[in-house]
Amino acid sequence: MSDHVILGLEVARNAAAKMRPGGTLLLMGGTGGRRVSRELGIASAATAALPPFVAALALELAPGRVNLIAAGFVDTPCRHRTSPARDSRPGARSCKRPCRSARVGPADVAALAVHIMTNTALTGGTYDIDGGQQFVT
Repeated sequence: MSDHVILGLEVARNAAAKMRPGGTLLLMGGTGGRRVSRELGIASAATAALPPFVAALALELAPGRVNLIAAGFVDTPCRHRTSPARDSRPGARSCKRPCRSARVGPADVAALAVHIMTNTALTGGTYDIDGGQQFVT
């Protein structure tokens, strides 16, 4: 098992004791586990393990809630500094999104996080936010 998954389990178990009744633990992952690729290496497998991990953790920590946000490419200033050519290529990912939004930004991810944390009917779920990118690449 990946060290990240083990660390996540320990953090979640320790956080559960400090959560208020009806509280939620929200983990962040990515959509990189949907397809195995040479570029992502073992990170693909670790990311793919998160949804069942979160579902099992939701059962273990009930009545506390546990959910996962799986973000695709999020357009941030930091991302532009580390990979500036990503969106300048012909046919860049952002242009192919089925929802036709130009980008998924930090505010989009934050809005989803607030929704998940305030909706008391959500637990054990994985919520993708990538503008539908995973369906076209």
